[in-house]
Amino acid sequence: MTAYILRRVLLIIPTIVGIMLMTFIIVQFAPGGPVERLIAQLAGTDVSATARISGGGGDMGVGGRAQGVPGDMSAPSKYRGAQGLDPEFIKSLEKQFGFDKPAPERFLMMMWKYIRFDFGESYFRDTSVLKLILEKMPVSISLGLWMTLLSYAISIPLGIRKAVRDGSRFDVWTSTVIVIGYAIPGFLVAVFLIVLFAGGSFFQIFPLRGLTSENWATLPWYGKILDYFWHLVLPMIAMALSAFATTAFLTKNSFLEEIRKQYVMTARAKGLTEHQVLYGHVFRNAMLIIIAGFPGAFIGAFFAGSLLIETIFSLEGLGLLGFESIMNRDYPVVFATVYIFSLMGLVINLISDLTYTWVDPRIDFETREV
Repeated sequence: MTAYILRRVLLIIPTIVGIMLMTFIIVQFAPGGPVERLIAQLAGTDVSATARISGGGGDMGVGGRAQGVPGDMSAPSKYRGAQGLDPEFIKSLEKQFGFDKPAPERFLMMMWKYIRFDFGESYFRDTSVLKLILEKMPVSISLGLWMTLLSYAISIPLGIRKAVRDGSRFDVWTSTVIVIGYAIPGFLVAVFLIVLFAGGSFFQIFPLRGLTSENWATLPWYGKILDYFWHLVLPMIAMALSAFATTAFLTKNSFLEEIRKQYVMTARAKGLTEHQVLYGHVFRNAMLIIIAGFPGAFIGAFFAGSLLIETIFSLEGLGLLGFESIMNRDYPVVFATVYIFSLMGLVINLISDLTYTWVDPRIDFETREV
């Protein structure tokens, strides 16, 4: 097992470099950039996602200096709206954002800093990228963790129940409800919940924004916990309504496949109860495929899946931060979030594989080729 873990850890390095290289190349050909955005702001024509901008110079973070205009970066005509501006001023902007260096050098400098978790400074926010990410991370962790746990807590028992009662009325009507819930977009559910329960038109039961109340710091410890979960109720319902559908059907199909195998018939012939057969034999084998899907479910909920929910409920998490950074061409933040989430995904996938051996000790990764 030690050799397998070492091989997987070593494979993380070329994988993360490949991911960052592809992102870097894509950004090179993306229209616009921080220089053009700053020029547009000076001309009064900028319509960015965030209005804030810091005009400071100096080292603005090599990690985000991936957006450039192909060819000669020194020519002001390469930038829209730069006509009439002093060429020396354009060159100073290029130097400020790191575009005075060739693309390969920028990429190598970025990776060298990222290895040391030095993500530099945000282009348009007066703070370091790491501090900005750490400020937003509690929101995304809350949404991703609790949504994943809630969806698994619902879908796994439901899927087992549907497998045991396959073809019954319970199986049919629950499948109908699940499909309808899956088909309804989460943001529509969020808007409906706000209108109904957050003072929209009917009841004022749950708060509309944030993860905590304004008086959270003055509440006792138990009051803080209650206030925290009170704020999570509506976002969790909106996110989890469709999230558990795939896992529920996957659990059902996995259990049905195992129930029909020969070892289950043998266990029943030995006189074991249905509960012993289901949870003593079938459960361990059927849950392997569910465990395999956990990393993707968690990462998806942790980042991309919560963007609309964060926007609707005014929750400033990493999903909203990443979206605003892309719109604002704040590439240090964009590259840092890609790097962090790619690294997290690779590590969680390794943890998922190791969890296989805990669920089923018969699995031996030492004999596998990575």
